[in-house]
Amino acid sequence: MKFNIQHQDTQCKARNGLLKTDHGEIETPIFMPVGTAGSVKAVHQRELTYDIRAQIILGNTYHLYLRPGLEILEKAGGLHKFNGWTGPILTDSGGYQVFSLAENRKITEEGVVFKSHIDGSRHHFTPEGVMDIQRVIGADIVMAFDECTPYPCEWSYAKESLELTHRWLKRCIQQFDSTESRYGYNQTLFPIVQGSTYRDLRRISAEFVAEQGREGNAIGGLSVGEPAEMMYEITDHVTDILPVDKPRYLMGVGTPANVLEGIALGIDMFDCVMPTRNARNGMLFTSEGIINIRNEKWKDDFSPVDAGFHSHVSNFYSKAYLRHLTISKEILAAQIASIHNLSFYLWLVGQAREKIRSGGFLEWKNQMVETVSRRL
Repeated sequence: MKFNIQHQDTQCKARNGLLKTDHGEIETPIFMPVGTAGSVKAVHQRELTYDIRAQIILGNTYHLYLRPGLEILEKAGGLHKFNGWTGPILTDSGGYQVFSLAENRKITEEGVVFKSHIDGSRHHFTPEGVMDIQRVIGADIVMAFDECTPYPCEWSYAKESLELTHRWLKRCIQQFDSTESRYGYNQTLFPIVQGSTYRDLRRISAEFVAEQGREGNAIGGLSVGEPAEMMYEITDHVTDILPVDKPRYLMGVGTPANVLEGIALGIDMFDCVMPTRNARNGMLFTSEGIINIRNEKWKDDFSPVDAGFHSHVSNFYSKAYLRHLTISKEILAAQIASIHNLSFYLWLVGQAREKIRSGGFLEWKNQMVETVSRRL
């Protein structure tokens, strides 16, 4: 994997880059649609490519390990062959999912024992095992196995957890570097910075991660309930420490405003389930603000869902029609809304790239944060 910074904003840390993988190039900053179980919910791969214009998608180690399972994925030739997506894929390590299973897991030095949310069966994840699982899945970018701390979190626990995550990272690196891709193309490993909301712990973690010299780095443990301003403060602190010439991935973030602020702080990669999850509940992110399509006010509004950008569904269908589908609980409502929201996110980061290239990003960002946060 290669990463080249092409433009650097002169007023903030925003930058435009090109990330090259064996499955294609990625322009950064980029938003990555989440396909937890190998599928971006309610969206075909063709729509991801031609309407949404996604450049990379996510899969999840925990969910894919449980279903369809490693045997099926290996027989298929990896996730790319299994789901038909030909572009780059990133897989989360499952650390966040294990974190969310607080009542059904036990963390030890060796790894994590947990119960499946599907059938209650017991499983054991270790740093070495998670690397092997991600080799079988075959993602272009794989994440280190870490512990994600809750918010709020005591400093003493955050420190203990951080030290465990660092020990696990060394084991991940050793296992990853001693194995090879199963499908003939290159994979790369991203470490994850942890440390909760404590600046001193974040600095220790960012310095440790930077010392590993991997091709990219991630920031985890944010967007778990802390105030947005605290997330921005920690992100700003960490990006001051992580290598400038490596891509930086802020995990699980977030709203359109979060993404824009993250770009200004030097983040290159984002992911979040919000665009599709909120779409299925009738919340639309648009170029003019946020719409709850269930509201009565859209009942006879025959204007396009959003004429402000390229998406076919956003320009073809009316607000009134989408409201009707949503109220009627038609499956098509979830499809239209999901494609629209993801198209909007990809349009938004595309606009950010253009502003970074041409100048004036910071002024545009400040205006857009107000616009995209407005409730219509």
